[in-house]
Amino acid sequence: MTQTAHIMDTASSRYRVHLCSKCPGDTAYYCVSCPCDLCPQCKENHVKDLKTIDHNVVSHRDKINYIPTQEICVRHPSHVYTKYCEPCQVPACNNCQTHRKHTQIDVKTAYKTKRQQHRGTIHTIRSEALFYRPVLLTGIKADVKTCHTEFSPLQSEMLTKAQKLKDLIDDMVYDLLNNLLCYFDFKHRCKKQKIKMIRHIVRLRRYEHRYVQPAFTFSALQFLSFTKTALPQIHLTLHTSQLSMTESLNKEDVMESLSAIQITERGNRRVGNQCLLKLTSGAELHQSLTVTGVDECFHISCVTSDRVWVSNINNLMLTDTTGVPLHRVEDSRSYLFGLHTVNSESELIYIDRDNNINKLSKDMKTTTTFIETTDSIWEPQCVYWSPSTGDLLVAMYNNDTETGKVTRYNQSGQLTQTIQNNNTGQGLYSRPHYITENNNGDVVVSDYDYDNESGTVVVTERGGRHRFSYTGHPSGSGLRPHGICTDALSHILVCDWRTNTVQMINKDGQFLSHLLTKSQEMRRPWGLSYDVNTHRLWVGSFNNNTVRVYRYITRQDALTDEHRPRPDEDTMSSSTPAV
Repeated sequence: MTQTAHIMDTASSRYRVHLCSKCPGDTAYYCVSCPCDLCPQCKENHVKDLKTIDHNVVSHRDKINYIPTQEICVRHPSHVYTKYCEPCQVPACNNCQTHRKHTQIDVKTAYKTKRQQHRGTIHTIRSEALFYRPVLLTGIKADVKTCHTEFSPLQSEMLTKAQKLKDLIDDMVYDLLNNLLCYFDFKHRCKKQKIKMIRHIVRLRRYEHRYVQPAFTFSALQFLSFTKTALPQIHLTLHTSQLSMTESLNKEDVMESLSAIQITERGNRRVGNQCLLKLTSGAELHQSLTVTGVDECFHISCVTSDRVWVSNINNLMLTDTTGVPLHRVEDSRSYLFGLHTVNSESELIYIDRDNNINKLSKDMKTTTTFIETTDSIWEPQCVYWSPSTGDLLVAMYNNDTETGKVTRYNQSGQLTQTIQNNNTGQGLYSRPHYITENNNGDVVVSDYDYDNESGTVVVTERGGRHRFSYTGHPSGSGLRPHGICTDALSHILVCDWRTNTVQMINKDGQFLSHLLTKSQEMRRPWGLSYDVNTHRLWVGSFNNNTVRVYRYITRQDALTDEHRPRPDEDTMSSSTPAV
C-alpha cells in the first residue's frame, strides 16, 4: 500500500461524512421524531409534508448537544458572561453590579429557553409561511401579467382616441391621460408588491437560517439579542389582500366609446385552502392510542399536534400521544358530550358542575369563571370557541319545553346573539349535543331527539338564518348524529350512530362520502376533532378508550419551480433594505 493510500485510508477511518437518509446529499438537519438525517432540500420537504409536519427537526449541531461558547464581558475583560438579566435582556458577569438585584439566569439556560420559546415561530415559518408565501407571490405575478395583457389594448385605443380628439375636446383628453396614469400607477404598484413579497420570503428564510445555525453565524449572546429585536418584525400572516384594479381604475370613469373593452376585476384575492389542499383517495390511519383513565371517548379538543383534551361521561383530562393523563379537571359537568373547547391561547373552556363556563389557563394553574349561568331553565350542553371571531358559541337546552337554542358570547363574556327559531318561527333544535363553526361562519349543530331516536345536523348562517338541516344519506333516511367538526376544505364531518360511520357532507349539506366505516378497532365512532395545523382527524370511540388519528387531506403541489423566487430575485431583495 502506498503512503498516499495509507493516509487516505487512515483519514476515512477517522472521519465520516454524514449523508442524508433520503438522498445522497450532505446532512445539515436531524429529525428527532423519525429519527433521520436530512439535507436542506429534504428538510424543506419534510416539514411541509402533512405526514411529518409536526416532527421536531433541528440542525445537526443540536443533535450532538451544541454548547454555546463563552464570551468576555465588555465592562470586565477578566470575566466572562455567565448570567442573563431577564428584565434588561442583556448578559452580565459576576462583577456587573447593575444587574445584581435583577432576576438572572444562566446564559446556557437562557439560550436553550429562548430557542424553545421560538420553536413554535420557526415551525410556523417552516411549515406554513414559506409554503403559502410563494403561492401568494405567484398571484401577484399574475396580476402584473394581467396589467400587460388586459390594459395594453386599452392603452393603445385611448392613445388613438386622444390623438383624434385632442384639438376638439380638452376635457376628454384630460380624462384619457388620467386613465393612462391610473394604468401605469397600478402596474407600478403590482411590481412594488411583488418585490415586497420576495423580500419578505427572503427575510423569513434568513430568520430560520439564523435560528438553526447560530454556531456559524453568531454566538449565543448574539442569538439572544437577535430574538429580542428580530421577532417583532416577522409577520406570519398566511393570507394577504392583493391590489384591486378598482382601487386605481374606476370603470365609470372610462370613456363610453371604450366600454366594449372588458376590464377584469380581481378584487382582494385570498389564497385559501381550496387551492392548497385536496382530499386523498381515502382515510389513512396515522396513529392509534389508548387513553388511560376513561372507558370511552365522547369528545376531543386539540391543543397541539401531540396534546388533546379527552372526555367521557364523568372525566375530562389532558393526554398526549402516549395516552398517559397529564392533567385532570375535577369540576367538569357529567353526562354532557361536547362540553369543552380550546381557544387560541391554548386555554381550556369547559362547562362545570354548576353549569358555569370556566376557563383553565395554559399552565393549568388558574381556573376562572368566564360565563356565570344565572338562568336555571336553560342549561348549557356544548361549547365551541370560534377561531375567526374569538366568540364563544354555547348550545343550550330547556328541560321544560324540550327545545334548544344557540347563544353567542364575545371575548368579554357578553351575550351578543341568540339563535332559536327558523324563518317561520319554528324551533330549530331539540337537544344539541355538539356545536362547531365552518370556515364561512356557519354555525353547525349536532342535534338529537331522544324521543324519536333520530336527529339532524342543523346549519345556520352566522347571522342566524337557517340554511339547511341534514337528515342522513339517502336524504331523509335517518340520522343519529353525535360528534361533529369541520375541516380546512369546509366539509362537515359527523358521527352517525345509525350506520356507525363518519359521514362527510359539503358546506351546503350535500352528502359526499362515508369517510370512515365501522371497524373492529373503532366499532362505534363518537367524538371528533380536526387539527387545523396538521390537517388530521382525531376520532374517539364509544365502545372503548381508543382514539385513532386519520389523514385524509394532503397538500397540493404548490411549490413548483415557477413558484419559487429566482436566485437573482433573492439576491436583489437581500441587498436592498427590508420593507
